[in-house]
Amino acid sequence: MPRRTRICSVFDEADGCSGYANFLCNQEADMGYEKFEWNERYNIGVESIDREHRKLFNVMNKLFTYGDNDEKSRWAYQEGIKFFKGHAMKHFAEEEVYMASIGYKGYDTHRRLHDIFRKKTLPEIEKELMESRYSPEAVEHFLGVCAGWLIGHTMVEDRAIKGGVSSRWTELLPEEEQAAMKKTILQMLQDLFQLDARVISESYGGEKFGQGIYYRVAYGSGKGDKWEFLLVFEEKLLVNTVGSIVDGDTEKVNVMMMNATRYIARQFVERILSHFPVEGQLELKEESLLSYKQFERVFGQHNLQSSLLFDTGAGYFAYCMLAPHLLEDTPGISIRAENAMSDIQKYLIENTLENENAGKKKILVVDDSGLILQAMKELFEKDYEVTLAKSGVAAIRCMTLDKPDLVLLDYEMPVCNGEQVLGMIRAEEAFLDTPVIFLTGTVDKERIQRLLPLKPAGYLLKTTRPAEIKGTIDEFFSKS
Repeated sequence: MPRRTRICSVFDEADGCSGYANFLCNQEADMGYEKFEWNERYNIGVESIDREHRKLFNVMNKLFTYGDNDEKSRWAYQEGIKFFKGHAMKHFAEEEVYMASIGYKGYDTHRRLHDIFRKKTLPEIEKELMESRYSPEAVEHFLGVCAGWLIGHTMVEDRAIKGGVSSRWTELLPEEEQAAMKKTILQMLQDLFQLDARVISESYGGEKFGQGIYYRVAYGSGKGDKWEFLLVFEEKLLVNTVGSIVDGDTEKVNVMMMNATRYIARQFVERILSHFPVEGQLELKEESLLSYKQFERVFGQHNLQSSLLFDTGAGYFAYCMLAPHLLEDTPGISIRAENAMSDIQKYLIENTLENENAGKKKILVVDDSGLILQAMKELFEKDYEVTLAKSGVAAIRCMTLDKPDLVLLDYEMPVCNGEQVLGMIRAEEAFLDTPVIFLTGTVDKERIQRLLPLKPAGYLLKTTRPAEIKGTIDEFFSKS
């Protein structure tokens, strides 16, 4: 590899480090290598979790020792990455069981972070490795993203389970708004640079990927709202895009390229801002180029509303937005002159649906399968008010906010099975009489006998025809 990444033991606050992200230092290969070491003070106090953390650190340490771009090193990376992935999946599952067992309030957010990493980030950076045949750049991306994610998650999110610190991801925009944001950025990368990018992570934690350019810009509105954006461009991305336009002969970022990038970045941000309602005149307040240490310091000071990482095919790009006022509750829908008709129509539709649901019986469906949840929603929503939950913790939260008249509970869930969830429900005095019907793949007499003390209201086979399931629930409510 042309450059070896040195992992520094800089978790000690006495060293003047600003936090978990300050761990990657680019060094020339002849300056040596420091280990990616586990230290006992990183323990959170749960043996099963700490044990897996140590194993993951050891695997990453071995991956960092491979430095050559040859068949032997490629094979070593392949095997090491398989090993890392296997331990990561095992660790996530065990950690989720533990969080559910103690009723951790941040369970849903934490599990979502796990899902992003295991279902999005890992597959995407593995794809890059395979497509490039483990090129030095792809390996550097993999090691930087995985090492950064592991440290950040261990030092903040996992510590939050025991109450030592607060989660960084409690103020993200709602998922539908995040999806719209991703779609907009992907389109802009296509329009500006003709790049077909893909999302690597929806919770980018400030990890370093190769040599980067860190750009910060802040806007203010007449109302006093402040928008702050951090854009990170991998150097080769700028060379491959902006550089090919303004200075086609150079292979390095230069002053002309940086000035062009500034104006492109501002256009990028202003196009994003056009998708949000802004009261008052919007003005550019601050603009700066940051070193990585300055970037991580700014990054670590705030809980971001959006933090996305993209692979453009020509280099990595990260987009971070700080706009806490977007999460503030507002008194209903804000009506603006230019879209008054559509806003009023939206209000009337939502208000009509709310009134229609007012007298309906409430059903809570709990299942880890999105397909099952959607099918049940479509089956019942005409006659009942339907709420969906993908885990036991989410179900308890839903029940606390709005007590249902019936719970349809999947038994075969991977983290907390139906028996454990029903146990949590019956442990709450307010839910002792809430009827719970199990959705199950098989009806096991031994299981039924074991569950009798928890007083389930019945069992429904998932293989039953939808019309029969609907008829059974209609009959249940008519009798009750």
